[in-house]
Amino acid sequence: MSKTVVIGMSGGVDSSVAALLLKQQGYNVIGLYMMNWEETDENGCCTAEDDYADVRRVCSLIDIPYYTVNFAKEYMDRVFSYFLAEYKAGRTPNPDVLCNREIKFGPFLEEAKRLGADYIATGHYCKISHEHGVHLLQKAADQNKDQTYFLNQLSQAQLANVLFPLQDMQKPEIRKIALDYGLATAKKKDSTGICFIGERNFRKFLSTYLPASKGKICDLSGKEVGEHFGLMYYTLGQRKGLELGGIKGEESQGRWFVVKKDLQNNVLYVSHGDESPLYSKSCEVSGFNWIPTKPKEQSFACKAKFRYRQPDQDVFVTMKPDGGLHVDFAEKQRAVTEGQYAVLYSGINCLGGGVIESAEY
Repeated sequence: MSKTVVIGMSGGVDSSVAALLLKQQGYNVIGLYMMNWEETDENGCCTAEDDYADVRRVCSLIDIPYYTVNFAKEYMDRVFSYFLAEYKAGRTPNPDVLCNREIKFGPFLEEAKRLGADYIATGHYCKISHEHGVHLLQKAADQNKDQTYFLNQLSQAQLANVLFPLQDMQKPEIRKIALDYGLATAKKKDSTGICFIGERNFRKFLSTYLPASKGKICDLSGKEVGEHFGLMYYTLGQRKGLELGGIKGEESQGRWFVVKKDLQNNVLYVSHGDESPLYSKSCEVSGFNWIPTKPKEQSFACKAKFRYRQPDQDVFVTMKPDGGLHVDFAEKQRAVTEGQYAVLYSGINCLGGGVIESAEY
C-alpha cells in the first residue's frame, strides 16, 4: 500500500509541481491549502481566493483530493503579533522564518496527521537527509533558490517525516514541467515580499496597526537634514524613501542611506556617500536553534548568512552560556540588521539559526 503525503499547496508553481512529482513517484497525495491571513480591508490585496482557485485547478488536473484549513488565528497569535512587536521595538523581523516554524511545520503538521499522512511535503527548495536517526537540513541543488535560510528554526521532530520534492531541481525545470502538463500555475509569477502585505504600500499597511511618530533625520555629525515618518518604517542600509535628494551643496556626494536608529530620542541617522558606518565586525545572536545537534566545541569556524540570498560568509563562532552566540566576521559585513536571522552552515548542511540582537562596529 502506497504511503500518504500531505503537501502544502500555496497556489504557486513550486508546490503545484511538487504535488505532481509526488503523484508520479507513486505516493497517495493529498493537497492542503492554508488560509493564514483573513483580509478585512476592502482595499486590501490579499490573493487568497485566487490562490485557492489555482490550487483547485491543479489538484483537479493531477487528480488528487484537496482541502483547505484556516490558521488565521494561529498566524495572528504566533507570527503577526511578534512581527508588530519587533517593528515597534525598531527592529526588522522576518515573519517567513516564524511562519515555517509556527504554522507550516506546526498546526499544518498536526492537520496532516489527522488526514492520515505518513509524510508532509512542501515546495521549498532544500534537501533533507536522514543519517543515523539525525535529520539534516541541506542546501538545494538550485543555489539561486535555496530556502534553507527560511527553515533555520525547525526542530528534529519537525524534520522527521518531511519530503522536499524540488530538492534536486532547477527553477527553469519546474516551469517547463508545469507548462508541459498544462498546470494553471505554469506562468504565475513568484510571490515576493511579506505574504500578508502583498503588493500594497508597506508604510500604509503598518500604520494601520502601529501609530507612527515623526522625528528628525540627522547625519552622523548631528546636523538635522530632514524628517522621518516613524522609525519603524526604516531599516539599516535603506536608500529609498528618505526624501533627502535635494540638499543644497551636497548633491555630488552620493546617495543617503540609513545607518542607525535612536529609539529613545526618535532620531534616524543617515550617512551621505560614505558606507563605512554600515560595516560591522561581529554580532550577538540570541535563542540559537541547532538543527542537527549542538556542537561539542565552544568555538569553531563555519559559514554564515545574515540575509536571504547572501553568499556564504566566513565566520568564527563562540557559544555563550545563555545559549546565544558571538559571531566574528572574517570580513566586515554590510547592514547586519537587528531582528533578522544569522544562519550557520557547514558545507551543504544548515546548522540552524538565531536572531541578531546587535552588531559591533
